[in-house]
Amino acid sequence: MASSTDSTKAVDDEVRRLYERYQSAESDEERREIALEMGKLDGRRHAEIYAALENE
Repeated sequence: MASSTDSTKAVDDEVRRLYERYQSAESDEERREIALEMGKLDGRRHAEIYAALENE
């Protein structure tokens, strides 16, 4: 269970860093690229959640 918690914390930290980068972005293109990274991260997070539910 600790690895799941560690994984969640790592994802949360990554989300926080992406959000901070998004807020300080100087161009729409840079914000767009960061938003795409956020979407990929969100997709991975959802895949992990669904996998965990299937294993219960």
